[in-house]
Amino acid sequence: MTKNLLVELFVEELPPKALKRLGETFSNVLADSLKVQGLAAANAAVTSYASPRRLGVQVADVVVKGADKPITQKLMPVSVGLDASGNATPALLKKLAALGVDASAVAALKRVGEGKAETLMLDSVQPGVELAAGLQKALEEAIGKLPIPKVMGYQLADGWSTVHFVRPVHRLVALHGADVVPIALLGMQAGRETQGHRFEARVNPVVFRDADSYAAQLREDGAVIAAFAERRADIVRQLAAAAAKVGGGVRPVEDEALLDEVTGLVERPNVVIGEFEAEFLAVPQECLILTMKANQKYFPLLDAAGKLTNKFLIVSNIAPADASAVIGGNERVVRPRLADAKFFFDQDRKKSLASRLPGLAKVVYHNKLGTQGERVERVRAIARAIAARLGVDAQAADTAAQLAKADLLTDMVGEFPELQGIMGGYYAKHDQLGDTVAEAIEDHYKPRFAGDELPRNPVGVVVALADKLETLAGMFGIGQIPTGDKDPFALRRHALGVIRMLIERELPLELSVLLQSAAGEFTAIKDFDAAKVSGPLADFIFDRLAGGLREQGYSAQEIDAVLALRPQRLADIQHRLVAVRAFAALPEAAALAAANKRVGNILKKAEGDVQATVNATLLGEPAEAALFAALEQFVPKADAAFAKGDYTAALQTLAALREPVDAFFDKVMVNAEDPALRANRLGLLKQLYDAMNRVAELARLSA
Repeated sequence: MTKNLLVELFVEELPPKALKRLGETFSNVLADSLKVQGLAAANAAVTSYASPRRLGVQVADVVVKGADKPITQKLMPVSVGLDASGNATPALLKKLAALGVDASAVAALKRVGEGKAETLMLDSVQPGVELAAGLQKALEEAIGKLPIPKVMGYQLADGWSTVHFVRPVHRLVALHGADVVPIALLGMQAGRETQGHRFEARVNPVVFRDADSYAAQLREDGAVIAAFAERRADIVRQLAAAAAKVGGGVRPVEDEALLDEVTGLVERPNVVIGEFEAEFLAVPQECLILTMKANQKYFPLLDAAGKLTNKFLIVSNIAPADASAVIGGNERVVRPRLADAKFFFDQDRKKSLASRLPGLAKVVYHNKLGTQGERVERVRAIARAIAARLGVDAQAADTAAQLAKADLLTDMVGEFPELQGIMGGYYAKHDQLGDTVAEAIEDHYKPRFAGDELPRNPVGVVVALADKLETLAGMFGIGQIPTGDKDPFALRRHALGVIRMLIERELPLELSVLLQSAAGEFTAIKDFDAAKVSGPLADFIFDRLAGGLREQGYSAQEIDAVLALRPQRLADIQHRLVAVRAFAALPEAAALAAANKRVGNILKKAEGDVQATVNATLLGEPAEAALFAALEQFVPKADAAFAKGDYTAALQTLAALREPVDAFFDKVMVNAEDPALRANRLGLLKQLYDAMNRVAELARLSA
């Protein structure tokens, strides 16, 4: 008979940022172990519970004892286990005894195989796992696999024993239906009791009737919403209702990480509305939002235009009839934080960004790459070069690059490092440097993460490119190359940012030129190796690009065909991919791709460098003359389309070469005995190969 199983660890407050993952891992590992042991069906429903003071799981339809399993065990070769008379040898008897079987089993042994390979096999039945033993094993596995970076040691009640876990455990619940499963863990014996809400539980301890009453009893008797997802959804609902109560179209700041963290802080959420003095709104809203979110875990309210209001939402863990004390207490707590932000903002504006530049010479950027001041000069030089190539205001780009890091020395960024760049933009406007420079300073870190917006204006794009290229070139040049999951300087993010700006802004810039320009600014660095920029860094960027293109739905073959040519203008790559996809759909594509592969192999085997020159007077075979004529007719048209960037037309024009190419390979012997004739035919194939592979290496489309 099956019953639902409930397991709960009641602990001291768990890390809120990690609670969601802890709960999921605990429930998944425990349930999977029970399924593997045959105590639960593979499709058994699993319900996860995780609150600040508990990890729990309910597994449906768990049996008291797993089914017995027939097993066949390989013992030893017949020649070893049986003597010439067919009697068991001492080796066989010893093996059977080790398996808990006596000599009477010898007659029932099976023989498998023939001759010297004949082996003795023992059929037996493995008893099913008892629930208590299986749950003990599953629980230990779940504890062992929790994603805990650092455990704490604490003493048990006996004053002698020490156990280790993320937080001290005070109770263990294990119920199979209404029955307690006799297991023990971390010094706790399983029972049916737990603690409810610290302040609002109707009864404490909460005594569970059975596994099915867990969530309901915790809610009714313990004032706890045990399921993380349910509690999170309740907070979302209450936030929306509170915002509607404020009115005016206000909405809480959207922040999934904050929502998860707050869900990990409360067991019974109660959202109330707080307010601060409107005078604080003179401070940049990013500062106020950050301090409310990071320090107080509040949800700031924005108006319909996205501007911060002086009201905010508090997710409380208690729900008194009169919430004024809760609201007042939180308002008193947030006021000094906002006052600090206002003080920092006012103090910072007493000095211009330009006046802070000398201080960057005292800030170490990297022990091999010098100070932030030296770095700024490199970024300036790279930015000027990019601006010149794009026809962007070089003076504005130089000014923005020079001042982009100055806000690192401000009090506001010192308190809130997340605001670097953002505060620089505000201070640049205060210094009357104009919107173009201010926006470029604010945006030069963009894109900061996947899906982030790009810099708003061309000057910002130039400075952001220069900043990321300087970081990439510098780190690769001194051998700080990401390995595995380690990327301490966020070089993958920087590379993706460069790729996105080049492609999405369709910049007519060649990657090799950009990398060469960036590497050229490090000549004074002793340990810098420019070859690591032109080699490993270029490979790194193309690898990141390939990954991004796969996520966009392009096939591995399509990407491989295009990137094999290493197109230096990344803005062209998606146009090339579209052309390759259209070409692959043509009826001529497969044959031309196969022929292209064949041509490539022939040219690789040829002695010396093959020149793409053809002497028409040596074209004695009709098939080779026809191919030459087809090249003369269609290649100029394809080249013209290529020059205009119409890669689809270029490839589709060349599709007309299928018949003359097929005829050439059917009728013509490339490796003729006459050296002049052989060289001429190789030259013809080289012309064909060069024409066919300008957009992509088509041979890579061949299966």
